[in-house]
Amino acid sequence: MMEFFQYEFMRNAFLAALLVSLACGVVGTFVVIRKIVFLTDGIAHAAFGGIGLGYLLGVDPVLSALPFSIVSALGIGTLSKKIKISEDSAIGILFALGMALGIIFIGLAPGYAPDLFSYLFGSILTVPVSDLFLMLVLDICIIIIVIVLFKELQATSFDEEFSEIAGVPTKVINLLFLCLVAFSVIVLIRAVGIILIMALLTLPTLIAKQFTMNLKKLVVFSIIIAAVLTILGLWISYWLDLASGATIVLVLISVFLICAFIKRFMSTFVVNKISV
Repeated sequence: MMEFFQYEFMRNAFLAALLVSLACGVVGTFVVIRKIVFLTDGIAHAAFGGIGLGYLLGVDPVLSALPFSIVSALGIGTLSKKIKISEDSAIGILFALGMALGIIFIGLAPGYAPDLFSYLFGSILTVPVSDLFLMLVLDICIIIIVIVLFKELQATSFDEEFSEIAGVPTKVINLLFLCLVAFSVIVLIRAVGIILIMALLTLPTLIAKQFTMNLKKLVVFSIIIAAVLTILGLWISYWLDLASGATIVLVLISVFLICAFIKRFMSTFVVNKISV
């Protein structure tokens, strides 16, 4: 195991896995509770426009993707309310817009776009120190906002209409939460890539839901599960020389299926025992 840490890129990958787990556990829990899984996928794909803009302007694509993600998140929330179209339609519009702009920007950029594959499919083994600092800052922002507004986020997640009647500024809270999703997208983008972000934001919470439905415990369990399984996937990808992002997601899916099967088996066993 110590050989795992003898290289700087592996130490960076380990720290990235921990930082990713915080975003997954905190924001992913509310994503699953609110049932807006595909919204996160839309924001992630819209962020590709920012990555393309970064290549065109010669700046760090992750930095340019951050404002793109925030604008896309706010755009989805605003379009569905102001223009009277469904939320899934707003997601589809900005999904397509972001991807189209990204492709055009990359095409206009001089030379070859290095590391483009890693932004699409993830490469946690190549996360630089500068990205670690950005991930840390975004994680801190996410944690502070969720701690300060936990009751409001909890209320709007379970019953938005009642929360509005009770005086909770639901529109502001919802838009702020979309910004948290955008922050999470940037935290995850180098680890698993745009294509697999949705899986990493939802699977730890889906696994945690097999054991508890208490919201605070769900957040804590999701963070722990994300950390353990992300590091496990990272270790497996290192030793078997596999794509890190895809391996992490496969580990998460495997554990989810195992937990779901065990829970179903135990429920059936208890019911049968009671009936006898």
